Amino acid sequence: MNPTLVAVALSLVSAVAYASAAVAQERLAARSAGSGTLRLLAQGAWWWSVTLNASAALLHVAALKYGTLTLVQPLGALTLVAAVPLGARVAGRRVSAVEWRGTALTLAGLAALLVTASGTAPDEVLSLPQALAVAGTTAAVIGMLARGARPGLRHATAAGFASGVASALTQTVTVAATDRSDSPLSAQVVVVALFVAVFAAAGLLLAQTAYQGGLGAPLAVVTLANPLAAAAIGLSLLGERLQGGAAGLLLALAGASVAAWGVVTLSRSTPEPAATADPHLGGLADDDHPVAAVLALEPNGAAYEPSFVPRQTDSGHLTSR
Repeated sequence: MNPTLVAVALSLVSAVAYASAAVAQERLAARSAGSGTLRLLAQGAWWWSVTLNASAALLHVAALKYGTLTLVQPLGALTLVAAVPLGARVAGRRVSAVEWRGTALTLAGLAALLVTASGTAPDEVLSLPQALAVAGTTAAVIGMLARGARPGLRHATAAGFASGVASALTQTVTVAATDRSDSPLSAQVVVVALFVAVFAAAGLLLAQTAYQGGLGAPLAVVTLANPLAAAAIGLSLLGERLQGGAAGLLLALAGASVAAWGVVTLSRSTPEPAATADPHLGGLADDDHPVAAVLALEPNGAAYEPSFVPRQTDSGHLTSR
């Protein structure tokens, strides 16, 4: 079977699962406002959304086994696309013209990227020295971007960068662990897996910080920075190549630009979370904007824990978000 088709199919199902879980979490948060996290944990619907999140993450990991980083990571934007009709159906409303336009642009751009990013299943992995260099560089970049406590686009960029690197390292773990020529628990696999956990968690926390200053622009920046960081590693260290030579490169750039336009359009259709977020549940209570529910996830599947992250309120107390 064509590995590219397998990777695309897995990424598509993963995106639908992520979007379904996000919409479910948003709806549950709206219905359970003020009930607190502990009561939420006792509800079967919440655990069903957690199961969807975990399943989506596993599907994303499987896609990285069959597809290159330049193919799989941009497809993470499909989560935003899938959230639009799912959220509209649950809320009993029609998809807006802006959402249709953003969806069409994103799909058109991703289609162009698919033509140029298709190829054989990945077989190269980062060596341990390369993984250490990537981790060190990533930590330094994140440290520079995340300086200062005030949330902003720098935190969003750092979040996308961390998540993209986590996915790139996940591919190394997946390919190396399934390569029968070596032990699945080699030092390389164990060390890189630890880096995955660190950067995935960092991406989640940085994204939560960025979203405190507003949703639209940070969501777009996270969604776009993620595949850029992963593709940089794939093209520079893993021998990935775009198909079609110079023409393929131009098509890829055009597709990326159109997809980015679509992501920004979808992000602008979401509300600001400050007015509707419940401090105990971390969800948004506005049923008219399903894409906002994707905040329950870290974009592109790099981290998939529910968004109940401790945050400090203006009064200095810790609440769950």
